[in-house]
Amino acid sequence: MSLLTDLINLNLSESTEKIIAEYVWIGGSGMDLRSKARTLPGPVSDPSQLPKWNYDGSSTGQAPGEDSEVILYPQAIFRDPFRRGNNILVICDAYTPAGEPIPTNNRHKAAKIFSHADVVAEVPWYGIEQEYTLLKKEVKWPLGWPVGGFPGPQGPYYCGIGADKAFGRDIVDAHYKACLYAGVNISGINGEVMPGQWEFQVGPSVGISAGDEVWIARYILERITEIAGVGDWNGAGAHTNYSTKSMREEGGYEVIKKAIEKLGLRHKEHIAAYGEGNERRLTGKHETADINTFKWGVANRGASIRVGRDTEKDGKGYFEDRRPASNMDPYVVTSMIAETTILGKQ
Repeated sequence: MSLLTDLINLNLSESTEKIIAEYVWIGGSGMDLRSKARTLPGPVSDPSQLPKWNYDGSSTGQAPGEDSEVILYPQAIFRDPFRRGNNILVICDAYTPAGEPIPTNNRHKAAKIFSHADVVAEVPWYGIEQEYTLLKKEVKWPLGWPVGGFPGPQGPYYCGIGADKAFGRDIVDAHYKACLYAGVNISGINGEVMPGQWEFQVGPSVGISAGDEVWIARYILERITEIAGVGDWNGAGAHTNYSTKSMREEGGYEVIKKAIEKLGLRHKEHIAAYGEGNERRLTGKHETADINTFKWGVANRGASIRVGRDTEKDGKGYFEDRRPASNMDPYVVTSMIAETTILGKQ
């Protein structure tokens, strides 16, 4: 086993200039991540220097068998925390051989919104709180739960410490450090209200990079749980914090209130795009607003949109959209918020 570990940890730079690039993309379900690796002649620092690649879309639910080739376009580069050295992880999106984005390519749609001059001028910042639950692999039951049973009532687990309150911390901390190594703008972690449930935060990130960073952070988490022999499930929420340049400047609170008003007018459209199964979470209980009701408030965790006390006091800042589910596509959510609040889509 030690020889295998030694081989896995080989430092390629001692014998070759070649590097390994792991191309990462989103599969046909919209939640499954896929990846494969290729050898490149030397270090790469910009996605434009990377070659396009292809894969069998019929095996990912993204193309028919008789015309299965899908083309990967490299879009963002991160350092590879698994192979280290000059090796890289590459976020890609997917296109037909004719250059048309495939139907599941939400990044392409988001990039069009984020490249709009009005959106660029507002420099939209996002901070995304990704909740997830670690599962026992064999029984698909949360870590820290008795098999076939339930834990004690919530209370001691949120930000808790101790062997009877925090389960899977080694995985969580490994993920935290791996994201920092990779160049993800991960800003923190914490234990959540249920045993085995954790959260990491990405941001503040600007525009399309928020989606890139959340997706690669999810990929890194999947890889770590693969190594640890544990499953993970995106259960609960992905609260999305948001601000624009105008909101962060003097008088920004009025801009925030107008933006929230615009979000309220498109509540149904946003809910439809904010993740599957949200009706089971947005019940009006457990720090959520009812899925059919739009409301906002200062420091109100039972609202659709929460504004912080500091933002109210300072007259500028950001707000939190508490509606997105943890299985949401960050490309969809971030671009839709910008489209509604900056471009005024109704």
